[in-house]
Amino acid sequence: MLIIIGGFIVLASTLGGFMLAGGSPLVLLHVSEFVVIGGVALGVLIIASPGHVLVEILHKIKGCIGGKTTGKAEFFELLKLLYEIFMVGRRNGLIALEEHVMEPHKSPIFQRYPSVLNHHERLEFLVNGLKPVIDGKIKPDQLEELMNAEIEAKSDEWDHPVHLLQLVGDSLPGIGIVAAVLGIINTMAAISEGPEQVGQKVAAALTGTLLGIWGAYGFVNPVANRIKFNNASDLLCLRCIMQAVAGFAKGLAPLTAVEIARRSLDSSVQPGSSELEVALKSLPTK
Repeated sequence: MLIIIGGFIVLASTLGGFMLAGGSPLVLLHVSEFVVIGGVALGVLIIASPGHVLVEILHKIKGCIGGKTTGKAEFFELLKLLYEIFMVGRRNGLIALEEHVMEPHKSPIFQRYPSVLNHHERLEFLVNGLKPVIDGKIKPDQLEELMNAEIEAKSDEWDHPVHLLQLVGDSLPGIGIVAAVLGIINTMAAISEGPEQVGQKVAAALTGTLLGIWGAYGFVNPVANRIKFNNASDLLCLRCIMQAVAGFAKGLAPLTAVEIARRSLDSSVQPGSSELEVALKSLPTK
């Protein structure tokens, strides 16, 4: 929602200031300039991006427009889920976790926390982190390194849309100049048509430069930055899981493992220690 409000402010400020200076918005409507700038920018994106990254860009932009980020409530749910899982392993043995980890969608514990169950990447990361704990295939000290390697790989993968949008944003002012040069070429070809026609064509050419700069700094680069913040929020969630699972694998008490994970969170989404402890102690752990 905030991204829509911000976009409206950018648009309204630009057109409002232009109209206050005596300009007419219709003067800026030159379809040829939109075709050149939009088409070249799209072509640059297609040339620079593998197919799967193009799909991911659309997915990330959709997430930005929806404005749904991982907030305090989601982290609260995650910590409660981790505590329940750890308590089952502590009381009934690690083998008791197998039914929950192998088929999480059938697990009554996971079903109580849809924000994790319905988020594929978080669920997969948590399940993949718990499997070695159950199997005992690796030492507890090695688990954190294993999970951290996966986080680094996901971080690089999620940054691809950011880098490509920044490439387009950085290219847009230059694309605007290309559109302006094309407009000047048309102007030179029509110079015999009189001052009025020449003035209109020059205005169209300058509109191309305006659209390139405005699109880059008003929309494309800010959207890329918002995606970067959303990625950081998702990575924070994975790191929270890693801290908790690694602590539990090393033999820490469930409450202590969850507390370590809580302290790894940013203050904006970090539940209070007392409220979390009260909530955890009221959970079913059998």
